[in-house]
Amino acid sequence: MPRQRSWPAALAAAIVLAAGFTATSAPAQAAGSPAPAPAMAAVPATIPLKITNSSGRGDPVYIYNLGTELSTGRQGWADAGGTFHPWPAGGNPPTPAPDASIAGPANGQSLTVRLPKFSGRIYFSYGQKLVFKLTTGGLVQPAVQNPTDPNRDILFNWSEYTLNDSGLWINSTQVDMFSAPYAVGVQRADGSTVNTGHLKPGGYNGFYSALRGQPGGWANLIQTRSDGTVLRALAPGHGIEAGALPGTVMDDYVNRVWQKYSTQTLTVTPFANEPNTKYFGRVSGNVMNFTNSSGAVVTSFQKPDSDSIFGCYKRLDAPNDLVRGPISRTLCAGFNRSTLLVNPNQPDTSSANFYQDTVTNHYARKIHAQMADGKAYAFAFDDVGNYESLVHDGNPQQAYVTLDPFS
Repeated sequence: MPRQRSWPAALAAAIVLAAGFTATSAPAQAAGSPAPAPAMAAVPATIPLKITNSSGRGDPVYIYNLGTELSTGRQGWADAGGTFHPWPAGGNPPTPAPDASIAGPANGQSLTVRLPKFSGRIYFSYGQKLVFKLTTGGLVQPAVQNPTDPNRDILFNWSEYTLNDSGLWINSTQVDMFSAPYAVGVQRADGSTVNTGHLKPGGYNGFYSALRGQPGGWANLIQTRSDGTVLRALAPGHGIEAGALPGTVMDDYVNRVWQKYSTQTLTVTPFANEPNTKYFGRVSGNVMNFTNSSGAVVTSFQKPDSDSIFGCYKRLDAPNDLVRGPISRTLCAGFNRSTLLVNPNQPDTSSANFYQDTVTNHYARKIHAQMADGKAYAFAFDDVGNYESLVHDGNPQQAYVTLDPFS
């Protein structure tokens, strides 16, 4: 089944991951991120999710709620009433999954479904139902960097969420791709709402125009259908996998970072609430070694390639521990945002320093530039410094997904 690297870090700390979803996980408290608030009251077994179609499109919409039932750990799907249905056994080759689609709202209308205590994804597609299959290891999700994926020519996107006894976490994500625009929100017990994920006016087309104008192969991330419909832009890691973006695109920046910290020290303070917990990085050959305040080496990183940087994995793997994971996620953010040369103290949480180098994650840069609140999950650890498009409430009354206009 295709590798999936898209589960944003802030959710990974709060959820039990489905066997079919693999993810870059984070320590219990991310650098610069607040700890999850305790539940204000008992979270009910299901909460309403209001889906509003403001897309301006006339084609039918299909909704899916797929993931893991937290009480049992079983993979499956939830129907419109919030009832969980486990997947049947898969096969090799993969077998078709049951049709888990829910007929979505027409343009200008809304639909309310129920979210169970679940860790999963809310997919939505325009015009066609998505194709899901089951292997012996679980669900095969869309992987449109593969030109033979059956969902390659379907316009779709997804949100990621967890509802558990501590509340709701729901986000918009561009970790895998930028596609059909949407926003997420939650209504609190006092009746107020908070939302994130909306683009600026003109932001959808503005992003694609900006990406097309970026030299170096970045325009090749854009996928279109034979009828000319723009479907998505692949995230750069998937672009490298698909041969659309050179695998050497970050090499110059990595080389300069390696050179700098062969004679200087990179200081990482991974936890905002623990300012005395520091690690000190120095480069020796192709390895950056990190020591603690006692001078003992606690972890080491091989010189990363571009794919490791964009995916926050491989040579920048981030296990769910209290040392390597927090250091790695800080390095990943620093490489993607190109802050490692301008600030030897990381994480750098001042957006004024983000994406200023000519060699950077231009995909992430252009997404953030088009967001109404500046927040996005354009790479896995975009939550470093609280720049992620995530809302959370310990006593959610209702969740929202708004399918936003394309123009």
